[in-house]
Amino acid sequence: MYLSTIDRPPRGRAGRGLRAIGVNVVVLGAVSLLTDVSAEMVTAVLPLYFVLTLHLSPAAYGLMDGLHTGATALLRLAGGYVADRLRRRKAVAAAGYGISALAKLGLLAAGASMPALGAVIVADRAGKGLRTAPRDALITLSVPEPLLGRAFGIHRAMDSMGAFAGPLAALGVLAAVGAATPAAFDALFLTSFCVAVAGLLVLAAFARDRRDRRPAAFPVTLRAAGGLLRAAGVRRLLYAAGLLGLATIGDGFVYLLLMARQSMPTGWFPLLAVGTNLVYLLLAAPFGALADRYGRRTVLLAGYAALLAVYLLLCSALPAVLVTVAALCCYGAFYAATDGVLMALAGPLLPTDLRTTGLACVQTAQALAYLASSLAFGLAWTNWGSTAATGAAAIAAAVAATATAALLTGRRTTVENAP
Repeated sequence: MYLSTIDRPPRGRAGRGLRAIGVNVVVLGAVSLLTDVSAEMVTAVLPLYFVLTLHLSPAAYGLMDGLHTGATALLRLAGGYVADRLRRRKAVAAAGYGISALAKLGLLAAGASMPALGAVIVADRAGKGLRTAPRDALITLSVPEPLLGRAFGIHRAMDSMGAFAGPLAALGVLAAVGAATPAAFDALFLTSFCVAVAGLLVLAAFARDRRDRRPAAFPVTLRAAGGLLRAAGVRRLLYAAGLLGLATIGDGFVYLLLMARQSMPTGWFPLLAVGTNLVYLLLAAPFGALADRYGRRTVLLAGYAALLAVYLLLCSALPAVLVTVAALCCYGAFYAATDGVLMALAGPLLPTDLRTTGLACVQTAQALAYLASSLAFGLAWTNWGSTAATGAAAIAAAVAATATAALLTGRRTTVENAP
């Protein structure tokens, strides 16, 4: 085992640019780009579909939004463990991408049935739960540690290209078929399915798994996986991921609050996600490089400061247009500074043979906390009103960031060659 400071930038020199990052990261980025075009076509209109078309209350939407992210948390752990046990991270990721693609067809059949919609959303998130940790583990195993921030920054930039294009594609479909009509939503779901299949084909044809011929350093067992929690650095990271998840209320709520401040036609609702993802796209790679240079913890905390700024803007009495522009810029910066950076921070703490399981644990802690946060915010909005609920979210974000700064300060212990 070795000891190092959790926020110290990795030592050593490595090449720069795409050649140093490697082909595998770019291929995985292309897969994520296509998948996010598909996913964001749907995600960008779900708040509109649920609240304005199906007339769900904020509390009911909070339940659906929580299911969208947190209800498959245990499946993340199972997928991570299976990927490590079989040493087939690409195959497990492909299964996840396939399930999410099929879920888009499920939306066509679900109609306005709440149980059916819930089941389809859980299936879609089951796919995401299966694929995310194996994909991120492949990234950490494809590049040297000093370049992990850059690698995740490039991957997340490509991912956000899809997230940027998805709402625009949704807007195009809604405009072509007829905004907010059942036929328009059906056409959107079918188009989303076709794009998801294209991403799956790219993964199958071009991504490369890291399957070493050498035997594993130790048997990948449930006992060994549980042993990850004996490392103090891993435990602190899990606590921090949970706290940060509790501080996040979700995109749909942010965009609904922004829409409520101004008279925006419902058909333009997806443009709010476009604004966020444009900023994310522009900042993901630079923030990843900054994380490698100045410390991943520092950039991560700066991201949650940006999230706090979003909540404060939503509570403010500033002009609606100014709030919208500033909030979308801060929200995009939040994602750019946190999403890939947290994985780059976690990767080096984890042994290679349990890398996917460990990343799945971090993602699960965040997803479960997000489920609780989404439910709580929906209830708070219903009972207290949107302003008081957003103020409570701002307090939660400030407390979570402060606690995370303390948790991720100090020393970490990484066990590389023993269960």
